[in-house]
Amino acid sequence: MTDQNSWQDDATRDLMSLGGRLALLERGEGSHVWDTDGNRYLDFLGGIAVNSLGHGHPAFVETVSRQAATLAHVSNYFATPQQLELAARLKHLAGTGERGRVFLANSGTEANETAIKLARLHDRDGLIVSLEGAFHGRSTGALALTPKPAYQDPFRPLIPGVKSIAPTIDALEQLFAGGERISALVVEPIQGEAGVLPLPDGYLVRARELTSAHGALLILDEIQTGMGRTGHWFAFQSPEVTGTDGAGILPDAVTVAKGIAAGFPLGALVTFGDASDLFYPGTHNSTFGGNPLASAVANAVIQEIEDQDLLDNVRTRGSELREGVAGLPLVAATRGAGLLIGIRLAAPVAAEVRAAAHERGLIVNAPSDDAIRIAPAYTIGDAEVAEFLELFAQALAAVAETHDVPSATQTQETSA
Repeated sequence: MTDQNSWQDDATRDLMSLGGRLALLERGEGSHVWDTDGNRYLDFLGGIAVNSLGHGHPAFVETVSRQAATLAHVSNYFATPQQLELAARLKHLAGTGERGRVFLANSGTEANETAIKLARLHDRDGLIVSLEGAFHGRSTGALALTPKPAYQDPFRPLIPGVKSIAPTIDALEQLFAGGERISALVVEPIQGEAGVLPLPDGYLVRARELTSAHGALLILDEIQTGMGRTGHWFAFQSPEVTGTDGAGILPDAVTVAKGIAAGFPLGALVTFGDASDLFYPGTHNSTFGGNPLASAVANAVIQEIEDQDLLDNVRTRGSELREGVAGLPLVAATRGAGLLIGIRLAAPVAAEVRAAAHERGLIVNAPSDDAIRIAPAYTIGDAEVAEFLELFAQALAAVAETHDVPSATQTQETSA
């Protein structure tokens, strides 16, 4: 066993002070992880929506082992079969058609940095617009699109030509009616770091109409929502998210990462139509992006999701979880889609609920004062749902005992 104080002392001494760490984890299997003291946790955060197949999935393990023994990395002077297969798969899943193109990176932040450069190539004099409450990454370009003072203020001045607006259709219409030159509108279909907040009904449809009419790009950040998290390959394809009756909308570009390779670092920018012609040799590249090891893992993950019909499981289990938390102490509402779920609490006690859950062997997180976020593996079944509901109910009851807050009737929130 590892002494609790010892590893925390080591972390304080050797790691940059960027936030506390809750436990020293050493192994995982399925939807569970164990720390070095042998404590078992039900992982319903999934590495923040990353571990789409859970921990130690055979498809992941076999692919990493096989590809690492064959070819792990080559420079970007060369292509590999794994890279070409992944690019073709992403175009097909996103519905780009023949004109679509793919850039492979190492993370969601890198994918969003690539999207910023895409917007500059489209119109270097136009504004890049994001939404209040957004989170697009912590590198300097992506940070400019993440309008949170605690994140931005230590690093000002940020890149110019960026502004943020309220996440409402009225603010969107005022933006395009105001006469400012807009290069791109960058939005998350669901704002994960803001507490799993959906956009207002019809927002993406209206955004598509206005950006098209004014010659601006519509760029969707699907770092969290993409690759099946909402029960569709992309949230822009989901009638539940877009508010459309058909197949959703088509953006000019979409960024993905997190669940795409189930824990192996990988991100991507996928472009549609004319946006695919903007980059040219010398304008962008990556040393590690799209290496054969990462690409092989992503291909295996996508294949497993398809073979096991996991998108259907995401939708089914998401509904079960939202129904299951109804009526629990402190629960006021749920929001999100598929297995990206925000549970709004009737009081600003999310940090206490997260801590109480952790004490009982359940991993969730608190992205805002009054919201709990869960993003479990797509592979969860009856046993994991039942275990979550039991542990989460215990955590809520423990916190409710210390607060005079009545239970609220649960609702499914559909707008920010």
